Amino acid sequence: MSKKITITKKRHLEMMLQQIPPHRSPKVHLEQYTTPSNIASDILWNAYALGDIEDKKVVDLGCGTGIFAIGAALLGASEVTGVDIDPDALETAKIQASKMGIEDNVKFISKDIQEFTGNADTVIQNPPFGAQKAKRKEADRIFMTKAMEIAPVVYSFHIRETESFVEKFFNKLDGCITHKFCYSFPIPRTYHFHEKEKINIDVIVVRIQKKV
Repeated sequence: MSKKITITKKRHLEMMLQQIPPHRSPKVHLEQYTTPSNIASDILWNAYALGDIEDKKVVDLGCGTGIFAIGAALLGASEVTGVDIDPDALETAKIQASKMGIEDNVKFISKDIQEFTGNADTVIQNPPFGAQKAKRKEADRIFMTKAMEIAPVVYSFHIRETESFVEKFFNKLDGCITHKFCYSFPIPRTYHFHEKEKINIDVIVVRIQKKV
């Protein structure tokens, strides 16, 4: 039986999400970076306030170690699915969900998102930015297309400077941007080619709703 979790403050949610570990062995070809708990909690809290989480079916595409999937479960989603191609990341997510006592509230599926055929009320995703490998530069489009196939409401992360492209691309998918959230996204030294201890990337998170 699912456990009903009650979180009444965004700060409480952020503290819970701080407990989720980052990738143990980040894979450069997947461009894996962990979403900071303060950014994840802000997006989730806004989605909750807009009625897109509680009692909703939520899918986290490219869920990594599960920060959005677990957060949605903590905020009372009726069903949560995290999808990721990396079994190592999913193992971390499963362990953390169990530690929090919500293993019955969220399931994790090891699968390429293009092969995922489920549906939901809301998709939350932080797709690869496509900044490192040429072959990954269109990865965000794959996520955007799949997300719109799955749900009528999508929250999607993108590099701020691509905002115009993102809006046009979602429009072609019959989606309309209703809200925008902007953040400075810190990326710590993760891979061998990183020269600085940390850089900050300006990102935008858009809420897209399917046109009726």
